[in-house]
Amino acid sequence: MTPNRDLAALRESLRVVYRDLAEDVARAGPVCQLSGRCCRFAEYDHTLFLSGPEAEILLADAPPPTRSLDDGLTCPWQDARNHCTAREARPLGCRVYYCEQSYQDRSHELSEIYLARLRSIAETFDHPWTYAPLHWHLTRAIEEGRYPGSTPAREEPAELDSPNF
Repeated sequence: MTPNRDLAALRESLRVVYRDLAEDVARAGPVCQLSGRCCRFAEYDHTLFLSGPEAEILLADAPPPTRSLDDGLTCPWQDARNHCTAREARPLGCRVYYCEQSYQDRSHELSEIYLARLRSIAETFDHPWTYAPLHWHLTRAIEEGRYPGSTPAREEPAELDSPNF
């Protein structure tokens, strides 16, 4: 397969997972209040984790970030109205996260179910399994010149340890 074809197949595999997740989340019934708390990580004491395949699609499909990259305080795709500008390309962690307290247990259950599916996709595409904070992936993308608007800092990217939390 060509790299573009691999990316298209990866995108389609993730689309199926995200569609199934959306159905399960809808059955659980949480309501988004559009508060933007999901994207303000430090302020609300949470971290967005995503897999390597999701990071690849996020970087390929999302529009340019609306904020500068910080040290993990916020999502760079949250706009001034607290809305997500990467909605279609957002990873599983964004799709399963809701502030509603009554949904939290189900959120964790769904995360585990769908993380297993993401790991299977990574294996199918021979993609190294990395499950790390968003900013870990974005820092790596900057080093490799894959972050929107970035250029590689050196000819070869720095070796970053894969945290696999």
